[in-house]
Amino acid sequence: MTPLYLVGFFARFSYALARSPVLPLFAMYLGAGPEAIGMAVGISTVTGIFFKLPSGALSDIIGRRHTMLIGLCVFAVMPFTYMFIHDYRALVIVRFLHGFATAVYGPVAMAVVADIAGEKRGEALSWFSSVTIIGNLVGAPVGGYLLHHGAAAKEPVLFDFQVVYIISGVLGVVSLLIGIKYLKGKENIETGKSLKESLKRFASGIKEVVSDKRVLITSNMEGIQNMCMGALEAFLPIYCVKVAGLNEFQAGLLWGVQVVSTIVSKPIMGRNSDRYGRVPIIAAGLLMCAVSFGAIPLFTSFTLLIAAAVVFGLGEAFVTSSSAALVADICKEKHYGTAMGTFGTIYDVGHASGPILTGILLAKFNNNFQYSFWILSALVLLTIPVFVLTMRVKKV
Repeated sequence: MTPLYLVGFFARFSYALARSPVLPLFAMYLGAGPEAIGMAVGISTVTGIFFKLPSGALSDIIGRRHTMLIGLCVFAVMPFTYMFIHDYRALVIVRFLHGFATAVYGPVAMAVVADIAGEKRGEALSWFSSVTIIGNLVGAPVGGYLLHHGAAAKEPVLFDFQVVYIISGVLGVVSLLIGIKYLKGKENIETGKSLKESLKRFASGIKEVVSDKRVLITSNMEGIQNMCMGALEAFLPIYCVKVAGLNEFQAGLLWGVQVVSTIVSKPIMGRNSDRYGRVPIIAAGLLMCAVSFGAIPLFTSFTLLIAAAVVFGLGEAFVTSSSAALVADICKEKHYGTAMGTFGTIYDVGHASGPILTGILLAKFNNNFQYSFWILSALVLLTIPVFVLTMRVKKV
């Protein structure tokens, strides 16, 4: 199983390296305004919203191994296309296509691990999830470090961004080569389901989700939290470099600290949600996310921004550890199955909308981060009583 863990690590490392803080800073370098930066960051998640379902259906038809290898090919090839980008429109196109990497790879990678692991699938899935999270974790600070220390001038130039994307491509190629070697001949995946059958199952899942307000509102809480996370992914680097006066490496560290805070606290909060109930934990997490998100534009100190990132990461752990569990509880109660896939689509919508909405607000308020961030914080705060009251009425 170790080669599969390496596949997941290098694939996610490659993708994270190409993302925050490098991507929004690259978009800004190309002359993009706030709205355009938000679109550049959010467009790859939009790809996932529309193509994760067809990718899952494709794996039913041609097998998970072949589908996973297609995704790894995207990881390996797309980073090198950034070398040909000289304007914002090309960046958006490349980002949309790069989103196929996770859209194709994501739905089937865990299933491949489970199939190959056999009776040890629980342990194998836990390890696979951990190493991919580590890949995501190291990508941001490494990308920021490469930009900051590679720049001969005060600010990064085109060559500095190209170096980062070359390294991202090399990591993607490493992941593909390991995948090809290890997965060769390991097609123990059932096939034969038609695309029509897969679409029918997905439609059934949507119907099951919207038929119960508890599932829908809980899914939306995850989406609301992901909206703030997507906004930070796009504009925290811009704020750090252009407003707070920090460097690119520090901007990457802030994102890494937030991820570490989430990773460390998530298991603890999962246990607490089992003991004390899901709803209070989710509500507390949303409150922490709203307050810390709104506080960020008040700080220019790296120390204070680190503190805000830690609190936001804790809030994210509160929400994500409990919202999925709450939906699982309800799904088990009502015998939902395919509806859980729709849950993932809803929070992907939130993740994609965060950068786009924040970009629109920044453009409207003349790059005023306080107004823009506070509006999103207020939106999160307004959802908390709606969520709590809905769950209380439904007796969850």
